[in-house]
Amino acid sequence: MRESLCVALDGTDREWILNTARLVSPHAGWLKVGLEAFTAHGPALVEEIAALDGCVFLDLKLHDIPATVRRAAANCAAAGARMFNVHAAGGAAMMEAAAEGARDGARGEAPKVLAVTVLTSLDRRALAGLGLDTEPEELVVRWARLAQDAGLDGAVASAREAAAIRAACGGGFLIVTPGIRPAWAASDDQRRIVTPAEAIARGADILVIGRPITRAADPAGAAARILEEMG
Repeated sequence: MRESLCVALDGTDREWILNTARLVSPHAGWLKVGLEAFTAHGPALVEEIAALDGCVFLDLKLHDIPATVRRAAANCAAAGARMFNVHAAGGAAMMEAAAEGARDGARGEAPKVLAVTVLTSLDRRALAGLGLDTEPEELVVRWARLAQDAGLDGAVASAREAAAIRAACGGGFLIVTPGIRPAWAASDDQRRIVTPAEAIARGADILVIGRPITRAADPAGAAARILEEMG
C-alpha cells in the first residue's frame, strides 16, 4: 500500500519539511509539496524532496488562462514533480493546456496531471454561498468527466465521491483523495472526511494525509499505522 500513501508536507520551515520527508519516505510512495511550502522555497525544494526517493506531488492547484497554465505546467514538470494539479473550474481548454505543458517540460515520462474538483473544505452550504446550487457529489462528477475529456490523468476529490467518479470515468482514471483522517485523529478544518480504510474501499487510488502523520510525535510510526489501516 506504500504507493497509495501520500504525505502532505504542509509547512514553511525548510528543515522541518526535509526532516519529515526523510522520516516518512520509507512508508510513503508520494510526498506532497503544497502552496505554503512552494511559495517559501520554490522549485529547489521540489528537487531536494524528489532526491529522497519519493515521488513529488506538487499541489499548486493552477488556475489561470490556458497559455499561462501551459507554461506553469511545464515548469512543474521541469522541477521534478511526478504529479501536479489544476482547478477543473478553469475549464476544458485550460486543462488541455496543462496536459500539453506537462509533456513540454517533462524529464522523460510526463508527470500525471490531476483536476481539483470540489475542495474538501466545501460543503453544500459553502457551495451555495458561491452561487453553485448543487450537491458536492454532482459537481465533482461533472468536473471529473470534463477533466477526463480534456486528457487529464485523474481527479482530486473527497473519498465520499470516489465511487461516483469511478462509475463515471472508469478504472483507468486516477482518484486522489485528501480529507483522510484515521479514527484516532482530529478532523481539523476538513468537512467531507473518511478514514483510510473507507477511502480504499470506496475506490481511492492515493490517499493524501498530512497532520495525523506530520504532527505526530512519531511521524514514521503514524505513517506505518495508517498503512496497516489501509489494508
